[in-house]
Amino acid sequence: MRHRRKTKKLGRTRSHRRATLRNLAMALVQHKQIKTTLVKAKAARSLIEHLITVAKKDTVAARRQVFKWLQNHQLVKKLFDEITPTFADRNGGYSRVIKLGRRQGDGAELAILQLVGFEPVVVEKKASEKKKKKGAPEKEEAPAKEVAEAKVEEKGEKVEEKELEKKPKKEVKHKEEKPAKPAAKEEKPKEKAKTAPKKKETPEKAEEKKKSTKAKAATPKKEKKS
Repeated sequence: MRHRRKTKKLGRTRSHRRATLRNLAMALVQHKQIKTTLVKAKAARSLIEHLITVAKKDTVAARRQVFKWLQNHQLVKKLFDEITPTFADRNGGYSRVIKLGRRQGDGAELAILQLVGFEPVVVEKKASEKKKKKGAPEKEEAPAKEVAEAKVEEKGEKVEEKELEKKPKKEVKHKEEKPAKPAAKEEKPKEKAKTAPKKKETPEKAEEKKKSTKAKAATPKKEKKS
């Protein structure tokens, strides 16, 4: 018979259930707050409160008993030195469960399990900020726009400066290369002049040349005196 055994089995075997609760307890000691399903949060709550109650003794036997569950010396030290001293005047109720509603998908109920006194710090707005006039937000938006425009102008000026710094380098290169080009152009016409074809002779000049050659052939050569 079960005799007041109210352990939630969580749909797991004994070893799997112990491993799940161990992981939840380790995460809660490390982060002070965890998000899980409502059933697992309630199961882990009973375990973590039992461990804190044992840790109040602060003996070697108590440390070994807590280490059996946490399996981490650093977490055991954190539990004994940081967490347990804050609950010295409290008899139970070391943690709380906050419901978050159902999870999208499988519809499981979600909850936050956190240690009392270790809640995350929430910065509240001042009452003066809440009681502002309706026209106040418009006045605050104007300076923000001016700041944004000033930033854009500064960026534009920086880009222009970079472009101006780059341009002189390119101009110097062009100036150095330009004087060399005319010299090459001057040399080319000379080469063309040398290889230029001869002008064609007119027919009148050709006839005169033929006559002169015939006349030279007709004149007898002088005989050499012996």
